Amino acid sequence: MRRVVVALAGVLFMVVAACQQNGATPPVKGGRTMADSAEQVMVGVRALLVDQGVQRGEMFADTAYVFEDQTRFDLRKVRATFNSSTGVKDGVMTGDRGRYSTRDGTLEGFGNVVIVTNEGRRLTSPHIKYVQAANEVSSDTNFTLVEPGRTVSGIGFRADPQLTRISILRNLGGQGSFTLPGQ
Repeated sequence: MRRVVVALAGVLFMVVAACQQNGATPPVKGGRTMADSAEQVMVGVRALLVDQGVQRGEMFADTAYVFEDQTRFDLRKVRATFNSSTGVKDGVMTGDRGRYSTRDGTLEGFGNVVIVTNEGRRLTSPHIKYVQAANEVSSDTNFTLVEPGRTVSGIGFRADPQLTRISILRNLGGQGSFTLPGQ
């Protein structure tokens, strides 16, 4: 019995010692956060990108903040797969942040945005916009496209998600369009 009382006293002492604050306060983020004004916060998000019954891709995000009557989703660590017209996955877009709008069917990537196709093409830009209805990716800022044997840089482009037909808005040689070899 004496051992039990000593053991309980020891446990009680540890609990009281652990609860002591030592004058330290827990860290608190200053100001408002996005979660404060969001209608809903979701973690581990997966959604289909569908246009008129055709699955154009699939979207994933670590976190989504829902706004504007559940029509705008601000995303963190976003990844989207693109499908060909036959439904075959043929490219992936990743970004630090993203925004998906159900009103106009657009997915935008912000930060370090990268599109990689199954053929090995890689396009990087700080901002890329994907429009489901047109099945088109575009940007009005700087970009770099790397493919086997060639690197193209410019400011602004429009392309299909497979990066086979690209219209460059401005590059060193001016404006131009081109189709990649084999297309």
